[in-house]
Amino acid sequence: MSDHAAGHTVGDTAPEVDESRRKFLIAATAGTGAVGAVLTAVPFVASWKPSESARAAGLPTEVDLSRIEPGQMATFFWRKKQVYVVKRTPEMLASLNSHDGELKDAKSENSEQPEYAKNDARALKPEVLVLIGTCTHLGCLPKTRFTPGDTTISADWPGGFFCPCHGSKFDLAGRVFAGSPASVNLVVPPYSFEGDNKLIIGVDSAAKGAA
Repeated sequence: MSDHAAGHTVGDTAPEVDESRRKFLIAATAGTGAVGAVLTAVPFVASWKPSESARAAGLPTEVDLSRIEPGQMATFFWRKKQVYVVKRTPEMLASLNSHDGELKDAKSENSEQPEYAKNDARALKPEVLVLIGTCTHLGCLPKTRFTPGDTTISADWPGGFFCPCHGSKFDLAGRVFAGSPASVNLVVPPYSFEGDNKLIIGVDSAAKGAA
């Protein structure tokens, strides 16, 4: 069989190609593939990406409390705000009664929280603290300083939160210490529980109970 019959080129001789037809076929094929990719991707993206209206409405955030160890804090997002969730130990709760005289608003009378969190623990369940993680001074993010006597704060520090921007200090209920630039306690958002281990941030316990 000759080289031409086998479909190979010989030497410098190349088969003639209709260049205009080839360009048309390539463009048509590429365009069809691109359309197919878009049509395939759009339903997939729509299935997992929340709509802007849903995010603006502040859909509830569910938290599995069983994944948080006693004495630890986890951070979540609700309405584009960071929310701190702390599972407090008995020792942490006991510390709350030791420094009322050092606080600006010990009874949370001038601070923002649901009525069911207007107590010494600022919580619906004493062991679970839920706070908006934004300093009430200028909006920085307070850092955890849970260890009592932390010398980076003070020798008599009971444990709590410290804002690195301007030095505001908050206790383990989010109550602000006197001498801090922040004037009010950290905000407690609306929340509720489903069972022992599911926290729902954004669903008010009082409203849920009335439903």
